[in-house]
Amino acid sequence: MERVTNVLCGSPLPAPLAPNAPEKPSRLLCKAGRVSVEVSPRSGPVPPPRRLAPQINTPTTWEQLLLDDRFGNRLLEYLSPGEKRVLAQVCPRWRDLLYRSPRHWAGLLPVVRCAELRPCTQQERDRLYVSLVRRGFHAVCLLGATDEDALDLVASFPAASKHIHSLSLRCSAVSDRGLEALLDHLQALFELELAGCNEVTEAGLWACLSPRLVSLTLTDCINVADEAVGAVAQLLPSLYEFSLQAYHVTDAALGFFSNKQAESLTVLRLQSCWELTNHGVINIVHSLPNLTVLSLSGCSKVTDEGVEVIAENLHLLRCLDLSWCPRVTDAALECIACDLNQLEELTLDRCVHITDIGVGYISTMLSLSALFLRWCSQVRDFGLQHLCGMRNLQVLSLAGCPQLTSSGLSSLIQLRHLQELELTNCPGASQELFEYLREHLPRCLVIE
Repeated sequence: MERVTNVLCGSPLPAPLAPNAPEKPSRLLCKAGRVSVEVSPRSGPVPPPRRLAPQINTPTTWEQLLLDDRFGNRLLEYLSPGEKRVLAQVCPRWRDLLYRSPRHWAGLLPVVRCAELRPCTQQERDRLYVSLVRRGFHAVCLLGATDEDALDLVASFPAASKHIHSLSLRCSAVSDRGLEALLDHLQALFELELAGCNEVTEAGLWACLSPRLVSLTLTDCINVADEAVGAVAQLLPSLYEFSLQAYHVTDAALGFFSNKQAESLTVLRLQSCWELTNHGVINIVHSLPNLTVLSLSGCSKVTDEGVEVIAENLHLLRCLDLSWCPRVTDAALECIACDLNQLEELTLDRCVHITDIGVGYISTMLSLSALFLRWCSQVRDFGLQHLCGMRNLQVLSLAGCPQLTSSGLSSLIQLRHLQELELTNCPGASQELFEYLREHLPRCLVIE
């Protein structure tokens, strides 16, 4: 019991000094700004009174230990977010301890399932919103919301006006009216995500978007097309991050960005924009020269020429995602290796025309720390020999590469700085190989 208490609550205080223990002499001068004391000719200088450290009651029983705040806070550090959520429902004691410190909920996004919230009483809704504030949440996600749910949040959660900084609407039937009510109420909002909101129109975005937004995500919203991008370009001068998944956005939309975003917008993610071609890439590099993160995942019409334009113009790029771009070949990788000297992360999943030659180009990039080659069907063991020379590589994914053998994969033990290695669905990987890799790369997480 004493050992558990000492470890989790700290060692007990040392015993106080004996009453007759000699004091260390001190010399106090009577000058301005200093403490002066009277001196007796018989006894000499009188020392100032000592301050005794506050006594800390150390638990001596299991019952006292479970009620000790220091022990409780240390114990909570070992629990997962899911376990903390369940523990908060056990009793008021644990709930109050968890709610007292926002650090217990850091990195989590509370999801409000509106279908489950509707039958609740007003008192239950109020308790939910109060708990969000007590736990220090500044973001909230509404799942399956309608206009009525949006208006109810506005009426029942007045603290959200200044407390909520990030809002996500997912798979919701909120219309322009509901979105406008939410954005008018959330005056401290600077991050907005709309995912699967098919009732929101481009006209609604023109009416609702506020200049204070710095991060915007539009995903799988059927009414989003070129006009929506125009609204973003015109109404959000301080935009830092823009993520867009829209099947009907064309090259022309990417020419709407002006000098307003040229300095501020550094993260652009375009996912499954099927109509985007090399002309759209040209519009991107001319309008947004300061990009550090660019994703063209699923933009299947982009070719090597488009990647060459990126490499020649976007020299500040740190992360580039070309996954699911089937027209990208080794020639594009040569341009990337020659011109993008600051690139740290490269994603080439499902680029089926990449071969060992292209991997050889990549291996010359000294700044690269993360490389993803999932389901690159033409990469062989010879390409892995090139990768073994990348001493700064920390994350490598070869999941689903069918032509890699156990012999080639075993050579990866030369990557001593590797922290994560993904070999899911690799036919050449065996249990013996996984054990061999874990033995020689003890600091690396090997994902089977």
